[in-house]
Amino acid sequence: MIDRFVSKLRPLLRTPQFTLSVGILLVLLILVVFAPQLSQWDPAKVDGSKRFDGPSATHWLGCDEFGRDIFSNLAFGARMSLLVSLSSMTLSCLVGTVLGLIAGYSRGIVEAVMMRGVDILLSFPPILMAIFLVSLTGPSIENLILVIAILYMPRFTRIAYSSTLAIRDSMFVESARVIGTPTWSILIRHILPNILAPLFVQFSLGLGAAILMESGLSFLGLGPPPPAPSWGRMISKARRFLALSPYGVLWPSLIISMTVLAFNLMGDALRDRLDPRLRGKLGDKGEG
Repeated sequence: MIDRFVSKLRPLLRTPQFTLSVGILLVLLILVVFAPQLSQWDPAKVDGSKRFDGPSATHWLGCDEFGRDIFSNLAFGARMSLLVSLSSMTLSCLVGTVLGLIAGYSRGIVEAVMMRGVDILLSFPPILMAIFLVSLTGPSIENLILVIAILYMPRFTRIAYSSTLAIRDSMFVESARVIGTPTWSILIRHILPNILAPLFVQFSLGLGAAILMESGLSFLGLGPPPPAPSWGRMISKARRFLALSPYGVLWPSLIISMTVLAFNLMGDALRDRLDPRLRGKLGDKGEG
């Protein structure tokens, strides 16, 4: 089953939007892994003589209001953004999938309690709930990851729940149940492999949403505390000096936009490939 799922992904390499998204993310990954080697400047080093300097051979993207190298802050900020987004989406996906599987397979009171709780969480605007929860728990990397995971967990729960409902009465599930297969084995070995596709798409789209959420909270002063570099905080600090230098706002805004675009393009490509209804409408474009 897993092999069949992986085989569906191979034609994605021939689709332009997936290739573009992978290219952007590879550049971002290089920034994350080789940040110390790519920049000779400490992102926290202040140099008053370099304030608002433009791009140059020494400082590729210029300097901010404290004379700090913008490229260094972007590179090290990429580590923070990807750490928060990957950690929060992984936690959200794991918990949400487990809850959705249990609710969809068990039905009855378990289903009612779980899904009404999910509906309550989905009724609140994510950014307002995030501001409230982070303000309540205090700004830290751990709290930020936990809050974003809680906010996006209902989406995975709903997807896993609806997908489980669609196949829980299938012949292969009924056969496993009749021969006495334990419930946990039915969920993991028979149902989970068949609902991976929509979860995979949601995970990809959620990574972009998590980066936007982290940047927005950092912009408001609720992100990872200094001196940890953060794209959102860079924009928040530099926006007061737009008349003197636009670079402090331009570069972090551009990298946030490109990263979110890459994850969205990847999610769209995965959805087009893995959703049978869309694939039928598109006539399997890109499969040559």
